[in-house]
Amino acid sequence: MTTIADVARHAGVSVATVSHVMNRTRHVEPETAERVRAAITALRYSPNSVARSLRRGETKTIGLLLPDNSNPFFASVARQIEDAGFVSGYTVILCNSDGNAEKEERYLSVLMAKQIDGLIFAGSSDHARVFARLLPSVPAVLLDREIQSVNVDSVLVDHDHGGYLAGRYLVGLGHRKIGAIGGPRDSSSSPARLRGFVRALGEAGLELPASSIVDSDYHFAGGRVAMDKLMGREPDITAVFACNDLMAMGAITALRARGLRVPDDISMVGFDDIPYAVTTWPSLTTIAQPVEKIGIRAVSLLLERLSEPEAPSRREVLAPALVERESCAAPRR
Repeated sequence: MTTIADVARHAGVSVATVSHVMNRTRHVEPETAERVRAAITALRYSPNSVARSLRRGETKTIGLLLPDNSNPFFASVARQIEDAGFVSGYTVILCNSDGNAEKEERYLSVLMAKQIDGLIFAGSSDHARVFARLLPSVPAVLLDREIQSVNVDSVLVDHDHGGYLAGRYLVGLGHRKIGAIGGPRDSSSSPARLRGFVRALGEAGLELPASSIVDSDYHFAGGRVAMDKLMGREPDITAVFACNDLMAMGAITALRARGLRVPDDISMVGFDDIPYAVTTWPSLTTIAQPVEKIGIRAVSLLLERLSEPEAPSRREVLAPALVERESCAAPRR
């Protein structure tokens, strides 16, 4: 295998000169630099980028740990992060924890062993203990998570406001008997979405009783089961807010199996605005998360942290938006 020393001998220069030409770290006379480049071409020299990166104290890699990459929302976020990282010269290593705390910790250990330059983390739970151990070793940005006890940058979405937009929209259409399908109670997003939703209903003089809320798991099948359970408890509801789009789609399937039509009989609002939301039938009215901004800001914050390790932690909160489609209408029954 050709080494940098072989290139130096072929060009009649020192190893340091070859290094300066390749890395542009010092001025080298044009004639000498051309001789070095000719030697590199003649010997087909390919530098060991891994070894070179380790000498510099960087690997140009970012670790990305997500709870469920099969969820189209997280898949979209991962793509945005990969694209933003690539533009900045970084490779992204994706790990999927399946919402399992033990798997998260194992993947964190694997990523650390690969000497990543930084980590973007959307864990399934609050890992203050893990992060207290991790942060001295690698800069990190939390996605849609906050850990109060550690100094870490975070990119968040205002889920409370998103739920509020959904509630205000259904109330504005004239709905008074409304149900909700929540996500896992230990998630950070679902409780906030429901809080905002309840607040909007309260401003209109409406309550959301416990019997009108069914918790589920953010999956399509879970939404279908939750919708059947909700109809068994509250058969007179005219609208439903599901805390993510997959559950909303599952709920629509359950209603269709009962012979009910959306939105003629029951209106449906989701959350996320995944790509399938516009292709489902009827197309889904939803609260859109700013996926592109989430990915770009997460990478930007991480790169800023790499260049300024001692800077104060930053907390960026992005606003969701209502997207009106075909799954909602004024109550007709």
